[in-house]
Amino acid sequence: MKEKDEPIVLKTNEGRTYKMGTMTAVFKADEDETSNKYSISEWWLEPNSEGPGAHQHEENDEIFYGIEGTTSILVGVKWIDIEKGAFLRIPAKTIHDFANRTDEKCGVLNFFIPGGFERNMPSIVKWFEENENE
Repeated sequence: MKEKDEPIVLKTNEGRTYKMGTMTAVFKADEDETSNKYSISEWWLEPNSEGPGAHQHEENDEIFYGIEGTTSILVGVKWIDIEKGAFLRIPAKTIHDFANRTDEKCGVLNFFIPGGFERNMPSIVKWFEENENE
């Protein structure tokens, strides 16, 4: 882990990786490295797969930026397709989800503001492991 005042440099495919069935998260920076200001992660979905399920964050805004393929993102009651290069901000307290409705792998870069989401990752991974055959 880097100190808060040091640059963070990661090469392609580097970061803390969490596999959850057909979904993979790769955390690039988190609350420990950013003084809890934000966390940044990549979220990857295999073709024709679901994301985490509809949820909301009480105190956190999220930003999604398309990095590969087309990711369908639920915002409130509307699904929006985010292609490579597209930007989406989801305010706190907004129901959201994401999915891959295509035959190609897709990925988004996620900014979680303020940080802290990464502390949930071990329990999320465990839930997916325990429920993968359902």
